[in-house]
Amino acid sequence: MNDLQDAIIRLLRDKPFYGHFLLSLQRSQSNRHHAAGVTIRNGMPTLDFNPDVFARCPVPARAALLEHLVKHLVHLHPLRRRERNRHDWDICCDLAVNPGISGLPDDALLPELYGMGEGLAAEEYYAQLVPPFDAGNLEGSGHGDSERDTRGAAGQGRFHLDAADTIDDHEIWNDADSTPLPLAEEMMRSIARESLRAADGEVPDELRIPLEGLLRPSPVPWRQILRQFVATAGRVGRTSTWMREHRRFSHNTPGIRKRRRLNLLVGIDVSDSTNIIELREAFARELLQIARGRDAHVTVLYANSRIQRIEAFNGASFIAQRHDGGGFTDLRPVFEYAHAMQPLPAAVIYLTDGIGPAPKEMEFPTLWVLTADGEKPVPWGIELRLEV
Repeated sequence: MNDLQDAIIRLLRDKPFYGHFLLSLQRSQSNRHHAAGVTIRNGMPTLDFNPDVFARCPVPARAALLEHLVKHLVHLHPLRRRERNRHDWDICCDLAVNPGISGLPDDALLPELYGMGEGLAAEEYYAQLVPPFDAGNLEGSGHGDSERDTRGAAGQGRFHLDAADTIDDHEIWNDADSTPLPLAEEMMRSIARESLRAADGEVPDELRIPLEGLLRPSPVPWRQILRQFVATAGRVGRTSTWMREHRRFSHNTPGIRKRRRLNLLVGIDVSDSTNIIELREAFARELLQIARGRDAHVTVLYANSRIQRIEAFNGASFIAQRHDGGGFTDLRPVFEYAHAMQPLPAAVIYLTDGIGPAPKEMEFPTLWVLTADGEKPVPWGIELRLEV
Protein backbone atom coordinates (compact mmCIF):
# COMPACT_ATOMS: atom_id res chain seq x y z
CA MET A 1 0.00 0.00 0.00
CA ASN A 2 2.88 2.39 0.79
CA ASP A 3 4.45 1.74 -2.61
CA LEU A 4 1.15 2.58 -4.31
CA GLN A 5 0.74 5.73 -2.23
CA ASP A 6 4.28 6.85 -3.06
CA ALA A 7 3.63 6.37 -6.78
CA ILE A 8 0.40 8.39 -6.60
CA ILE A 9 2.17 11.16 -4.68
CA ARG A 10 4.83 11.24 -7.38
CA LEU A 11 2.11 11.72 -9.98
CA LEU A 12 0.41 14.40 -7.90
CA ARG A 13 3.67 16.31 -8.02
CA ASP A 14 4.63 15.72 -11.64
CA LYS A 15 1.25 15.17 -13.34
CA PRO A 16 -1.49 16.42 -10.98
CA PHE A 17 -4.46 15.34 -13.10
CA TYR A 18 -3.38 11.69 -13.08
CA GLY A 19 -2.75 11.72 -9.34
CA HIS A 20 -6.12 13.25 -8.46
CA PHE A 21 -7.90 10.90 -10.86
CA LEU A 22 -6.39 7.88 -9.10
CA LEU A 23 -7.39 9.21 -5.68
CA SER A 24 -11.03 9.10 -6.83
CA LEU A 25 -10.95 5.36 -7.56
CA GLN A 26 -11.91 2.62 -5.16
CA ARG A 27 -9.00 0.32 -4.33
CA SER A 28 -8.94 -3.44 -4.04
CA GLN A 29 -6.00 -5.75 -3.34
CA SER A 30 -5.66 -8.89 -5.45
CA ASN A 31 -3.31 -11.83 -5.88
CA ARG A 32 -3.34 -11.81 -9.68
CA HIS A 33 -0.08 -11.98 -11.62
CA HIS A 34 -0.23 -8.39 -12.94
CA ALA A 35 0.84 -5.51 -10.73
CA ALA A 36 -2.40 -3.57 -11.23
CA GLY A 37 -5.49 -3.06 -13.36
CA VAL A 38 -8.59 -0.87 -13.52
CA THR A 39 -12.21 -1.69 -14.18
CA ILE A 40 -15.76 -0.64 -13.30
CA ARG A 41 -17.01 -3.13 -10.74
CA ASN A 42 -20.61 -3.04 -9.52
CA GLY A 43 -20.90 0.40 -11.01
CA MET A 44 -17.79 1.77 -9.24
CA PRO A 45 -14.46 2.66 -10.95
CA THR A 46 -11.92 0.45 -9.19
CA LEU A 47 -8.13 0.10 -9.05
CA ASP A 48 -7.02 -3.49 -8.39
CA PHE A 49 -3.39 -4.06 -7.42
CA ASN A 50 -1.14 -6.83 -6.19
CA PRO A 51 1.14 -5.26 -3.53
CA ASP A 52 3.91 -7.85 -3.94
CA VAL A 53 4.09 -7.59 -7.73
CA PHE A 54 3.74 -3.81 -7.63
CA ALA A 55 6.66 -3.57 -5.16
CA ARG A 56 8.93 -5.42 -7.59
CA CYS A 57 8.36 -2.81 -10.31
CA PRO A 58 11.10 -0.17 -10.67
CA VAL A 59 10.02 3.17 -9.21
CA PRO A 60 9.69 4.96 -12.61
CA ALA A 61 7.64 2.03 -13.95
CA ARG A 62 5.12 2.34 -11.09
CA ALA A 63 4.10 5.89 -12.01
CA ALA A 64 4.12 4.96 -15.71
CA LEU A 65 1.80 2.00 -15.05
CA LEU A 66 -0.65 4.19 -13.12
CA GLU A 67 -0.64 6.76 -15.93
CA HIS A 68 -1.37 3.91 -18.34
CA LEU A 69 -4.36 2.82 -16.21
CA VAL A 70 -5.86 6.32 -16.07
CA LYS A 71 -5.72 6.55 -19.85
CA HIS A 72 -7.66 3.30 -20.20
CA LEU A 73 -10.47 4.71 -18.06
CA VAL A 74 -10.55 8.13 -19.73
CA HIS A 75 -10.85 6.37 -23.10
CA LEU A 76 -13.49 3.99 -21.66
CA HIS A 77 -11.56 1.04 -23.06
CA PRO A 78 -13.09 -1.58 -20.70
CA LEU A 79 -16.55 -0.70 -22.08
CA ARG A 80 -15.81 -0.29 -25.79
CA ARG A 81 -14.88 -3.91 -26.55
CA ARG A 82 -18.40 -4.93 -27.71
CA GLU A 83 -18.24 -8.12 -29.83
CA ARG A 84 -14.54 -7.92 -30.63
CA ASN A 85 -12.00 -10.59 -29.79
CA ARG A 86 -11.05 -9.82 -26.21
CA HIS A 87 -7.34 -10.58 -26.42
CA ASP A 88 -6.80 -8.54 -29.59
CA TRP A 89 -8.90 -5.65 -28.31
CA ASP A 90 -6.78 -5.58 -25.13
CA ILE A 91 -3.59 -5.38 -27.18
CA CYS A 92 -4.94 -2.59 -29.38
CA CYS A 93 -5.97 -0.58 -26.31
CA ASP A 94 -2.39 -0.74 -25.03
CA LEU A 95 -1.08 0.36 -28.44
CA ALA A 96 -3.38 3.39 -28.21
CA VAL A 97 -2.29 4.58 -24.75
CA ASN A 98 1.38 3.56 -24.36
CA PRO A 99 3.07 6.06 -26.73
CA GLY A 100 4.35 9.09 -24.83
CA ILE A 101 4.46 7.42 -21.39
CA SER A 102 8.03 7.47 -20.08
CA GLY A 103 9.29 4.75 -17.76
CA LEU A 104 7.16 1.90 -19.08
CA PRO A 105 8.56 -1.65 -18.76
CA ASP A 106 10.68 -2.94 -21.64
CA ASP A 107 7.94 -5.36 -22.70
CA ALA A 108 5.32 -2.61 -23.09
CA LEU A 109 3.63 -2.77 -26.50
CA LEU A 110 4.14 0.08 -28.98
CA PRO A 111 2.66 0.60 -32.46
CA GLU A 112 6.11 0.55 -34.09
CA LEU A 113 6.43 -3.13 -33.18
CA TYR A 114 3.65 -3.79 -35.68
CA GLY A 115 4.87 -1.35 -38.31
CA MET A 116 2.22 1.22 -37.41
CA GLY A 117 2.25 4.88 -36.46
CA GLU A 118 1.24 6.46 -33.18
CA GLY A 119 -1.88 8.45 -32.36
CA LEU A 120 -4.61 6.06 -33.55
CA ALA A 121 -7.63 5.00 -31.53
CA ALA A 122 -7.91 1.41 -30.31
CA GLU A 123 -10.62 0.74 -32.91
CA GLU A 124 -8.28 1.90 -35.70
CA TYR A 125 -5.47 -0.39 -34.56
CA TYR A 126 -7.96 -3.23 -34.27
CA ALA A 127 -9.30 -2.66 -37.79
CA GLN A 128 -5.80 -2.83 -39.27
CA LEU A 129 -4.32 -5.65 -37.19
CA VAL A 130 -7.22 -8.09 -36.88
CA PRO A 131 -8.47 -9.81 -40.06
CA PRO A 132 -12.15 -9.12 -40.79
CA PHE A 133 -14.64 -11.92 -40.13
CA ASP A 134 -12.05 -13.72 -37.98
CA ALA A 135 -13.36 -13.11 -34.48
CA GLY A 136 -12.06 -16.47 -33.29
CA ASN A 137 -12.95 -17.45 -29.74
CA LEU A 138 -14.14 -14.26 -28.09
CA GLU A 139 -13.42 -15.78 -24.67
CA GLY A 140 -9.95 -17.03 -25.54
CA SER A 141 -6.50 -15.57 -25.97
CA GLY A 142 -6.28 -15.37 -29.75
CA HIS A 143 -7.60 -16.59 -33.07
CA GLY A 144 -5.95 -20.01 -33.13
CA ASP A 145 -4.84 -19.67 -36.75
CA SER A 146 -1.58 -21.63 -36.95
CA GLU A 147 -1.09 -20.69 -40.62
CA ARG A 148 -1.06 -16.96 -40.03
CA ASP A 149 2.01 -14.96 -41.02
CA THR A 150 4.29 -14.76 -37.98
CA ARG A 151 4.99 -11.09 -38.66
CA GLY A 152 1.67 -10.11 -37.10
CA ALA A 153 -2.03 -10.61 -37.47
CA ALA A 154 -2.08 -8.21 -40.41
CA GLY A 155 1.28 -9.32 -41.78
CA GLN A 156 3.09 -6.18 -40.59
CA GLY A 157 5.83 -5.48 -38.07
CA ARG A 158 8.03 -7.87 -36.10
CA PHE A 159 5.59 -9.26 -33.54
CA HIS A 160 2.77 -11.76 -33.67
CA LEU A 161 -0.45 -10.39 -32.16
CA ASP A 162 -1.46 -13.73 -30.63
CA ALA A 163 1.74 -13.91 -28.53
CA ALA A 164 1.45 -10.36 -27.15
CA ASP A 165 0.40 -9.53 -23.60
CA THR A 166 -0.60 -6.35 -21.79
CA ILE A 167 1.37 -4.78 -18.94
CA ASP A 168 -1.73 -4.45 -16.77
CA ASP A 169 -4.60 -6.74 -15.84
CA HIS A 170 -7.31 -6.70 -18.52
CA GLU A 171 -9.11 -9.82 -17.33
CA ILE A 172 -10.93 -7.70 -14.77
CA TRP A 173 -12.42 -5.66 -17.62
CA ASN A 174 -15.05 -8.39 -17.74
CA ASP A 175 -16.45 -6.88 -14.53
CA ALA A 176 -17.38 -3.75 -16.49
CA ASP A 177 -19.79 -5.62 -18.77
CA SER A 178 -22.65 -5.13 -16.31
CA THR A 179 -22.36 -1.31 -16.31
CA PRO A 180 -24.23 0.52 -19.13
CA LEU A 181 -21.98 2.76 -21.21
CA PRO A 182 -23.97 6.00 -20.55
CA LEU A 183 -23.71 5.43 -16.79
CA ALA A 184 -19.97 4.72 -17.05
CA GLU A 185 -19.53 7.91 -19.06
CA GLU A 186 -21.25 9.88 -16.29
CA MET A 187 -18.88 8.31 -13.73
CA MET A 188 -15.77 9.15 -15.74
CA ARG A 189 -17.10 12.62 -16.53
CA SER A 190 -17.61 13.29 -12.82
CA ILE A 191 -14.15 12.04 -11.84
CA ALA A 192 -12.53 13.99 -14.70
CA ARG A 193 -14.22 17.24 -13.61
CA GLU A 194 -13.07 16.81 -10.03
CA SER A 195 -9.55 15.91 -11.11
CA LEU A 196 -9.29 18.96 -13.35
CA ARG A 197 -10.59 21.18 -10.57
CA ALA A 198 -8.09 19.75 -8.09
CA ALA A 199 -5.28 20.14 -10.66
CA ASP A 200 -6.19 23.83 -11.16
CA GLY A 201 -7.42 23.13 -14.68
CA GLU A 202 -4.09 21.75 -15.87
CA VAL A 203 -4.95 19.38 -18.76
CA PRO A 204 -2.35 16.83 -19.92
CA ASP A 205 -1.68 17.43 -23.62
CA GLU A 206 -2.12 13.76 -24.49
CA LEU A 207 -5.58 13.73 -22.85
CA ARG A 208 -6.85 17.07 -24.13
CA ILE A 209 -8.92 15.65 -26.99
CA PRO A 210 -10.50 12.68 -25.14
CA LEU A 211 -11.25 14.89 -22.14
CA GLU A 212 -12.93 17.50 -24.31
CA GLY A 213 -15.14 14.77 -25.74
CA LEU A 214 -15.85 13.30 -22.31
CA LEU A 215 -16.72 16.62 -20.66
CA ARG A 216 -19.29 17.72 -23.22
CA PRO A 217 -22.78 17.93 -21.69
CA SER A 218 -24.38 14.51 -21.75
CA PRO A 219 -27.27 14.15 -24.23
CA VAL A 220 -28.65 11.26 -22.18
CA PRO A 221 -31.84 12.19 -20.23
CA TRP A 222 -31.39 12.23 -16.46
CA ARG A 223 -34.16 9.65 -16.04
CA GLN A 224 -32.18 7.10 -18.04
CA ILE A 225 -29.05 7.61 -15.94
CA LEU A 226 -31.07 7.30 -12.73
CA ARG A 227 -32.63 4.03 -13.91
CA GLN A 228 -29.28 2.61 -15.01
CA PHE A 229 -27.71 3.51 -11.67
CA VAL A 230 -30.48 1.71 -9.79
CA ALA A 231 -30.26 -1.30 -12.12
CA THR A 232 -26.52 -1.54 -11.56
CA ALA A 233 -26.94 -1.24 -7.80
CA GLY A 234 -29.41 -4.11 -7.93
CA ARG A 235 -26.70 -6.44 -9.26
CA VAL A 236 -24.38 -5.87 -6.31
CA GLY A 237 -26.12 -8.58 -4.29
CA ARG A 238 -25.66 -11.30 -6.94
CA THR A 239 -23.01 -13.73 -5.67
CA SER A 240 -21.83 -17.28 -6.31
CA THR A 241 -22.34 -19.89 -3.62
CA TRP A 242 -21.38 -23.57 -3.30
CA MET A 243 -24.26 -24.00 -0.83
CA ARG A 244 -26.67 -24.15 -3.77
CA GLU A 245 -26.32 -26.32 -6.86
CA HIS A 246 -26.36 -24.53 -10.21
CA ARG A 247 -29.55 -25.50 -12.08
CA ARG A 248 -27.93 -25.83 -15.49
CA PHE A 249 -24.46 -27.12 -14.71
CA SER A 250 -25.09 -29.51 -11.82
CA HIS A 251 -22.64 -29.90 -8.94
CA ASN A 252 -19.53 -28.78 -10.87
CA THR A 253 -20.57 -25.13 -10.83
CA PRO A 254 -21.64 -22.93 -7.90
CA GLY A 255 -25.17 -21.65 -7.90
CA ILE A 256 -26.27 -18.04 -7.70
CA ARG A 257 -27.62 -16.44 -4.57
CA LYS A 258 -29.63 -13.30 -5.31
CA ARG A 259 -30.63 -10.48 -3.06
CA ARG A 260 -34.41 -10.76 -3.29
CA ARG A 261 -35.25 -7.16 -2.55
CA LEU A 262 -33.35 -4.09 -3.67
CA ASN A 263 -32.90 -1.69 -0.75
CA LEU A 264 -32.27 1.93 -1.67
CA LEU A 265 -31.70 4.95 0.55
CA VAL A 266 -32.81 8.29 -0.86
CA GLY A 267 -31.83 11.58 0.74
CA ILE A 268 -33.78 14.73 -0.11
CA ASP A 269 -32.24 18.06 0.84
CA VAL A 270 -35.05 20.27 2.16
CA SER A 271 -33.06 23.51 2.18
CA ASP A 272 -34.43 26.54 0.37
CA SER A 273 -32.20 26.06 -2.70
CA THR A 274 -33.88 22.72 -3.53
CA ASN A 275 -37.40 23.87 -2.67
CA ILE A 276 -38.54 23.67 -6.32
CA ILE A 277 -41.92 21.96 -6.67
CA GLU A 278 -41.39 20.79 -10.27
CA LEU A 279 -37.95 19.38 -9.47
CA ARG A 280 -38.99 17.42 -6.40
CA GLU A 281 -42.17 16.10 -7.99
CA ALA A 282 -40.34 14.95 -11.13
CA PHE A 283 -37.79 13.18 -8.94
CA ALA A 284 -40.53 11.55 -6.85
CA ARG A 285 -42.43 10.35 -9.93
CA GLU A 286 -39.32 8.69 -11.32
CA LEU A 287 -38.61 6.95 -8.00
CA LEU A 288 -42.18 5.69 -8.01
CA GLN A 289 -41.76 4.19 -11.48
CA ILE A 290 -38.49 2.52 -10.49
CA ALA A 291 -40.01 1.03 -7.34
CA ARG A 292 -43.06 -0.25 -9.24
CA GLY A 293 -40.89 -1.83 -11.93
CA ARG A 294 -39.00 -4.13 -9.54
CA ASP A 295 -39.08 -5.49 -6.01
CA ALA A 296 -37.52 -2.41 -4.43
CA HIS A 297 -37.76 -1.07 -0.89
CA VAL A 298 -36.95 2.63 -0.74
CA THR A 299 -36.22 4.58 2.43
CA VAL A 300 -36.53 8.34 1.99
CA LEU A 301 -34.86 10.77 4.40
CA TYR A 302 -35.85 14.45 4.34
CA ALA A 303 -32.89 16.29 5.84
CA ASN A 304 -31.13 19.62 6.22
CA SER A 305 -28.71 19.87 9.15
CA ARG A 306 -30.41 16.77 10.58
CA ILE A 307 -32.96 14.21 9.47
CA GLN A 308 -36.39 15.82 9.63
CA ARG A 309 -38.59 12.97 8.44
CA ILE A 310 -38.32 9.32 7.37
CA GLU A 311 -40.56 7.51 4.90
CA ALA A 312 -40.37 3.98 3.58
CA PHE A 313 -42.23 2.63 0.57
CA ASN A 314 -42.32 0.08 -2.21
CA GLY A 315 -44.06 0.19 -5.55
CA ALA A 316 -47.47 -0.66 -4.10
CA SER A 317 -47.65 1.80 -1.24
CA PHE A 318 -45.87 4.98 -2.29
CA ILE A 319 -47.71 8.29 -2.33
CA ALA A 320 -45.58 11.22 -3.48
CA GLN A 321 -45.31 13.87 -0.76
CA ARG A 322 -43.34 17.01 -0.14
CA HIS A 323 -41.64 18.09 3.06
CA ASP A 324 -40.33 21.63 3.25
CA GLY A 325 -37.50 22.65 5.52
CA GLY A 326 -34.82 25.29 5.08
CA GLY A 327 -31.75 26.45 6.90
CA PHE A 328 -28.23 25.00 7.01
CA THR A 329 -27.49 21.74 5.16
CA ASP A 330 -25.27 18.96 6.53
CA LEU A 331 -25.00 16.00 4.15
CA ARG A 332 -23.45 13.63 6.71
CA PRO A 333 -26.55 12.48 8.68
CA VAL A 334 -28.00 10.64 5.68
CA PHE A 335 -24.83 8.55 5.32
CA GLU A 336 -24.67 7.95 9.07
CA TYR A 337 -28.19 6.58 8.82
CA ALA A 338 -27.11 4.37 5.90
CA HIS A 339 -24.42 2.72 8.03
CA ALA A 340 -27.01 1.89 10.70
CA MET A 341 -29.55 0.30 8.32
CA GLN A 342 -30.19 -3.45 8.34
CA PRO A 343 -29.85 -4.69 5.71
CA LEU A 344 -27.41 -2.11 4.37
CA PRO A 345 -28.62 -0.18 1.33
CA ALA A 346 -27.38 -1.26 -2.09
CA ALA A 347 -26.92 2.42 -3.01
CA VAL A 348 -27.59 5.98 -1.87
CA ILE A 349 -29.31 8.58 -4.06
CA TYR A 350 -29.14 12.16 -2.77
CA LEU A 351 -31.17 15.06 -4.22
CA THR A 352 -29.34 18.21 -3.13
CA ASP A 353 -27.55 21.38 -4.18
CA GLY A 354 -24.40 19.81 -2.72
CA ILE A 355 -23.56 22.76 -0.48
CA GLY A 356 -22.69 21.40 2.94
CA PRO A 357 -20.21 19.11 4.71
CA ALA A 358 -20.08 15.48 3.54
CA PRO A 359 -18.07 12.38 4.53
CA LYS A 360 -14.53 12.26 3.14
CA GLU A 361 -15.12 8.79 1.70
CA MET A 362 -17.99 6.36 1.32
CA GLU A 363 -18.26 2.66 0.48
CA PHE A 364 -21.88 2.85 -0.71
CA PRO A 365 -22.41 3.54 -4.44
CA THR A 366 -23.75 7.10 -4.43
CA LEU A 367 -25.59 9.15 -7.04
CA TRP A 368 -25.55 12.91 -6.39
CA VAL A 369 -28.68 14.27 -8.08
CA LEU A 370 -27.80 17.96 -8.19
CA THR A 371 -29.85 21.02 -8.97
CA ALA A 372 -28.90 23.05 -12.04
CA ASP A 373 -26.69 25.40 -9.97
CA GLY A 374 -25.56 22.77 -7.48
CA GLU A 375 -22.02 21.66 -6.70
CA LYS A 376 -20.76 18.14 -6.16
CA PRO A 377 -19.58 18.24 -2.53
CA VAL A 378 -16.91 15.48 -2.67
CA PRO A 379 -14.86 13.67 -5.34
CA TRP A 380 -16.55 10.29 -4.78
CA GLY A 381 -19.93 9.33 -6.20
CA ILE A 382 -21.55 10.00 -9.57
CA GLU A 383 -22.85 13.45 -10.50
CA LEU A 384 -26.18 13.89 -12.27
CA ARG A 385 -27.85 17.23 -13.10
CA LEU A 386 -31.60 17.18 -12.63
CA GLU A 387 -33.25 19.51 -15.13
CA VAL A 388 -37.02 19.75 -15.48
